[in-house]
Amino acid sequence: MVQVTNIDKSQENDWQQSVKNHHKQLIVGNCNLTIDEVISVARYGTKVRLTEQEEILQSIQASSDFIADCVKLGQPIYGVTTAFGGMADVIIPPEEATALQNNLIRYHRVAAGQRLPNACIRAAMLLRANSHMHGASGIRVEIIQRLLTFLNAGVTPYVYEFGSIGASGDLVPLSYITGALIGMTEPCYMVDFNGEAMEAPQALKYLGLEPVTLLPKEGLAMMNGTSIMTGVAANCVYDAKILLTLTMAAHALMIQGLSGTNQSFHPFIHQLKPHDGQKWAANQMLKLLRGSQLIRDELNGSHDYRSNNLIQDRYSLRCLPQYIGPIFDGILQIAKQIEIEMNSATDNPLIDVENQASYHGGNFLGQYVALGMDQLRYYLGLLAKHLDTQIALLVTPEFNEGLPASLVGNPKRLVNLGLKSLQLTGNSIMPLLTFYGNSLADRFPTHAEQFNQNINSQGCISALLANRSIEIFQQYIAIALLFGVQAVDLRTYALMGHYDARQSLSPETLKLYLEIHEVIGKEPSSERPYIWNDDEQAIDEHIAQIATDLKSSNRLWQAVSNLY
Repeated sequence: MVQVTNIDKSQENDWQQSVKNHHKQLIVGNCNLTIDEVISVARYGTKVRLTEQEEILQSIQASSDFIADCVKLGQPIYGVTTAFGGMADVIIPPEEATALQNNLIRYHRVAAGQRLPNACIRAAMLLRANSHMHGASGIRVEIIQRLLTFLNAGVTPYVYEFGSIGASGDLVPLSYITGALIGMTEPCYMVDFNGEAMEAPQALKYLGLEPVTLLPKEGLAMMNGTSIMTGVAANCVYDAKILLTLTMAAHALMIQGLSGTNQSFHPFIHQLKPHDGQKWAANQMLKLLRGSQLIRDELNGSHDYRSNNLIQDRYSLRCLPQYIGPIFDGILQIAKQIEIEMNSATDNPLIDVENQASYHGGNFLGQYVALGMDQLRYYLGLLAKHLDTQIALLVTPEFNEGLPASLVGNPKRLVNLGLKSLQLTGNSIMPLLTFYGNSLADRFPTHAEQFNQNINSQGCISALLANRSIEIFQQYIAIALLFGVQAVDLRTYALMGHYDARQSLSPETLKLYLEIHEVIGKEPSSERPYIWNDDEQAIDEHIAQIATDLKSSNRLWQAVSNLY
């Protein structure tokens, strides 16, 4: 993941700059946030500020006042005048209500595992603030503002991967954000301050802030929500859209390498089975292939039958829209659900200021996130398996329409084996992605927390698994793109007698082809394909360069971003 606190301005590309310019300042509380807006803050440092709408700010203060009044009057309210969870039968006297909230932070200091990426934590901080803007959480504006101050200054608390079962929200990871935010000591919480490790109290001094003691309900309000899992999920959905688009472009390179037909994407076919995603995939593939000299152009209804060959493409080419379509639809549905979660109040109890009431419920259950991330991982596995079938066709002379075995570049050097081992690397990754596609949300412990959290979403871990799947898929798509480049170079030679695919590719895939060459630092040539002799390059370096681009500069995404 990108650490937004260490952006190298000289390396920012036009696409990144346009994202930042579009969101020069994000106002929290005026309207619903989008995933793109969250990413602009989480990764690219867009500044944030609270709304100035007096009605919203007054409702936040009114919910805080309601809690204060309940404490004074000794009224029963969960987590304020009672203990928590399976111990909610313990009555807390008014004089202990403040201590209850601050102790809540301390006893949740039990996380394990590795640090989470800064981008995920920054997204979570923004979403926690946004959740409180409903005025239903009983928390002071001061605490919300402090979240935004941290974001604007590049201060990111250290948060760790294990501790949330996604039931009463992300209690353990959110406690680390809260502890850092208020400057809790004994021991101190750590933060990343623009790339420098620092104890939170020291960061507060640099920001001109004093440590603060949480008031009744405020610890619960900060910790009792789905913001960590949703912040991770927002990053995953954003990256999944990029990877889906690049997958389509990789297929377009491979179809050109295989001399495939464009007839399978004809609108007539897909109007007769008009799923939105299927129509999108067919239309995008037509756009990607338009103008190519490497395909069989059969949109007019002709059939370029060649003796001893199939009259139509194999299923992995011909059924691409029907295969990709439901994945596109599914990712859109997940994105919609994540955006609803992003803009929800997810703690408990929730305060109804207008009716001077508090309601005990379960908006903290992250089931939408859990199921969405389970599905997202499943979709990534499907995308990888589809690409793997195309790679298998490309390297096999029986199926690749006359290309060399394993896409060997220089056949005169008999020891050359081309991309044989690169396929093996892809084969080692694809099964892992399909394995990661297994569900987690159905594997919850029913005995959790004295049987109080006896259903739980596992949404946080599901999202973290999705984040890992994204990282693995970035490696896999790099491999697929290298296969595509080699294939179109060899197909160009077969048809035109030279290897410079710039003269034969469709305009849409040409942009990606050129960016791939730019990223790996290798110029296209009419004399040689991407891989000529095996000993002339280190392909692992090329994989790493492309994967790094997908994690940071996004030049390759920019080349095809108009397709989504």
